[in-house]
Amino acid sequence: MGAVTFETPPIFQEMLVPRQARLAGWAALVHAYDIQAPVRRPCCVSAGAIKGNRRDDGPWRIFDKRATPDQTLAGQLTFAFRHETLDLLILKRLFQAVGQMEIEAVVRREPTGATSRRVWFFFEWLSGERLDLADAGKIAYVPALDPKDYITAQPINSPRHQVRDNLLGTPAFCPIIRRTPQLAAYLETHWDAKAKDLVGRIAKSVIARTASFLLVADSQASYQIEGERPPRTRLERWMRAVNQSGKHPLSIDELVRLQQIVVETGRFVTPGLRTAGGFIGERDAWNDPLPEFVSARPEDLPDLMAGILATDRRLARDGVDAVLQAAVVAFGFVFIHPFEDGNGRIHRYLIHHVLAERDYTPPGMVFPVSTVILDRLEDYGGRLRAFSGPLMPYIEWRPTPKQNVEVLNDTADLYRFGDYTELAAFLYECVSQTITTDLPREIAYLASYDAAKRRIQDMIDMPEAPLSNLIAVIRQNRGKLAKRRRQDDFHALTDPEVAAIERIISEAFDLGGDADEADETPSASSQD
Repeated sequence: MGAVTFETPPIFQEMLVPRQARLAGWAALVHAYDIQAPVRRPCCVSAGAIKGNRRDDGPWRIFDKRATPDQTLAGQLTFAFRHETLDLLILKRLFQAVGQMEIEAVVRREPTGATSRRVWFFFEWLSGERLDLADAGKIAYVPALDPKDYITAQPINSPRHQVRDNLLGTPAFCPIIRRTPQLAAYLETHWDAKAKDLVGRIAKSVIARTASFLLVADSQASYQIEGERPPRTRLERWMRAVNQSGKHPLSIDELVRLQQIVVETGRFVTPGLRTAGGFIGERDAWNDPLPEFVSARPEDLPDLMAGILATDRRLARDGVDAVLQAAVVAFGFVFIHPFEDGNGRIHRYLIHHVLAERDYTPPGMVFPVSTVILDRLEDYGGRLRAFSGPLMPYIEWRPTPKQNVEVLNDTADLYRFGDYTELAAFLYECVSQTITTDLPREIAYLASYDAAKRRIQDMIDMPEAPLSNLIAVIRQNRGKLAKRRRQDDFHALTDPEVAAIERIISEAFDLGGDADEADETPSASSQD
C-alpha cells in the first residue's frame, strides 16, 4: 500500500463533518484506508480551542485543537486508544488493510509504549498471525482494556506483549461493555440479593404460587412479542423448559432441543443451524424480502456460535456480573439469528438460563423479563435497531429465487464484535423492574388474596373456583360486585353476604373510589 494521507472529506458516512474540523482516530483511519465498518461516534479535532477540551455536537465528538494527533497510522491509533471506545471490528479490518509490516513499524517506533504493545497484542490476537518482533521483555504489564472504563474479565497474562488479556470474549466473539455511571450504579445495587431477601421473608406457599404465575406470564409474553398465540400444549412445554433454565449447560444440541420446543420443526422448519440465508423484516407485494437486518451467513454460523458459547463460559468462570453476561449471550445470539425460526424466544430464554445458572434468581423462580419487554416493546426494538442498523450498509445481499436473501460479501466480523453497553443497560432496567415492581406486586396480591379468602371462607362455604372468580371481579370493580355479574354468576348470595364480602375484599386489597357497574373481566395477575 502506498503512502496514506489523512485528508478530511466534507461528508463522512453520510454525516456532514463539522466546519473547520479534522477527522481523528477511528474516523480518520476508516476514511484513509477505506475500511468497511461504521464509526458509531466519530471524532474530529477543531481548528480552535474548546471549553472543557471536548464537546458533543449531534453524532460528532469534537476535541480541542491541542488533541490533534500526528497524521500517521501510529498517531491516529494512539488517539483512538486514548480517547475513543475500543472498536474491534474497525481494528481487525484496519489490520487487514495495512498488513504486518506497517504494524511492526508502529511497534518498533515505541516498543515499550503501552499503546504500541496493545496494538501489537490486538493484531496477533485478532489475526492469529505472529509479527516479526522479539518479545517485549520484562516491563510492566498493561491491561488490554482499562478497568476504569470497561467491564472486564479476569486477566490472562500475555508475556510476549506484557499485556493482560481482560477481554470479555475470544477472537471468535468478543463484546465490549463500557463502565458507564448507569451500569456502575446497577452493579453496586446487587439486585439479586434484594430479590432473595424479599423472597426469604415470604411464606413458601406464597412464593411457590408467585413463581408459577411469573413463569406463565413470562412465557405468554415471549410468544406475544413475536405476535404468536401458541396452542396450550406448546406453551406448557415451553414453560417446562424455562422452568429448567440453568440446569443444562449451553451447547448447540441444547439450543436445537429448545428450538424444537418453541416451533414445530420437520414440516416447514428444518431444525438446527440454518443452511440458507436469513433476515429480519418484511416482504413486498411480490413476497420478496425487505430486510431490516440480514442474519449471519450460514457458513459462518458454527464459528460464531462456538464463539458465543466460549464467551459464555469465560464470563461465568471469571465471575462477570450475571446480567451483563446474559445481555451479551442473549443479544449476541439474536443478532446472529442462527435458526430458521424460534430465535427471538430462545434469545429471551437465554436470559433466564444465565441468571439461573449463575444463581442470580431465587431458586425455582424466573424474573418475568419478557413481560417488561412486552410493555417496552418500542424501546426494545429501538435498542436492537440502534445496534444492527449501522451494520446494514456493509452487508451486500441479493434476493434468491426462493425469495430469501443471499449475502455476497464476508460479514462474519459484523456479528463477532460490538458495543453491548446500551443493550446491557436495557436488560438491567428490565431486571430491576421485575425485582422492584413485578415480584413485590405479585407477592402482595397473593398475600391479600389469601387474607380475603380466609375471611370469606370463615363466613360462607364456597368452592375454590367461584370464590377465586368472585374475589377477582370485585377487586377489578374496585370493591363492588357488578349487578350483571351477581345476577349471572352469584345470584345465590344474599344482600348481607355481598356487602360483607365487598368489605372484606376492599380491606384486603386496600381498594377505594366509586365502583363501576361495568362487567369486569379479571386480568391475568388477578387469577389465582
